[in-house]
Amino acid sequence: MGGLFTFLAFFLIIIVILLILTSCIKIVPQAQAVVVERLGAYLDTWSVGIHFKVPFVDRVAKRVNLKEQVADFPPQPVITKDNVTMRIDTVVFFQITDPKLFAYGVENPIMAIENLTATTLRNIIGDLELDQTLTSRETINAKMRASLDVATDPWGIKVNRVELKNIIPPAAIQDAMEKQMKAERERREAILRAEGEKKSTILVAEGKKESAILDAEAEKQAAILRAEAEKEKKIKEAEGQAEAILKVQQAQADAIRFIKEAGADSAVLQLKSLEAFAAAANGRATKIIIPSEIQGIAGLVKSLTEVAEKDKADER
Repeated sequence: MGGLFTFLAFFLIIIVILLILTSCIKIVPQAQAVVVERLGAYLDTWSVGIHFKVPFVDRVAKRVNLKEQVADFPPQPVITKDNVTMRIDTVVFFQITDPKLFAYGVENPIMAIENLTATTLRNIIGDLELDQTLTSRETINAKMRASLDVATDPWGIKVNRVELKNIIPPAAIQDAMEKQMKAERERREAILRAEGEKKSTILVAEGKKESAILDAEAEKQAAILRAEAEKEKKIKEAEGQAEAILKVQQAQADAIRFIKEAGADSAVLQLKSLEAFAAAANGRATKIIIPSEIQGIAGLVKSLTEVAEKDKADER
């Protein structure tokens, strides 16, 4: 019986020793660090890998996450330079760079960052008016990041970025801004409409001008063509008349030449000349000048005609 009790006691002691040794082995994963204390005092900061500690003497004081972290803080009331109260919520991106300072620098680092963010935001917004606050987000973000980075450096924290998530002005200010935006949109719409009408009027006027120019050009070309046609017509008529007169004269000349070749006396030639004058007049001339010789012959012809007519009367 006594031997069994001794075996069990020895077995329990072995198990306890194994548990103690196992608890002394620490594995630190990636992107983490472990702050170790010995007898209540800071001993070392373990990085990634396997580590051993002395049992009952060393202890893990704090595990630190080295990844970049995000802290989303609720809206904070702030007052602008022109005494407008608004609410602004911020988002802070930070990273722990020194686990020792983070473990021993401040009691509650996240709460400290939140309070520091609120006070810094109030200081910055207090120097700006409402319109500047609404249009200067990048400037406010840069100033807050620089201020928070300096303040959190003793805590082993680096502030990488600060963003203003929402800016919530009072309801009255929101209504006024909406009315202003509506009026601005209406003004832009009126300007665009007026510019459109102006361009339309200009285009219509230019179209009418181009149409009038084209009509005038077409009328000019038509007039030129009509004048050329009339000119060609008159030229053709004159050429036709000249050719007709030339042919008549040629025929008369040929007749006189034939009579002359036939041995006709001067009286016949003068009579043919008289016929040529009559043909030349053709009922169109209002006055014809006849040479005196032809007038004499004409009188002689008249006298002979009268004598012939008298003889015919006597015979009857």
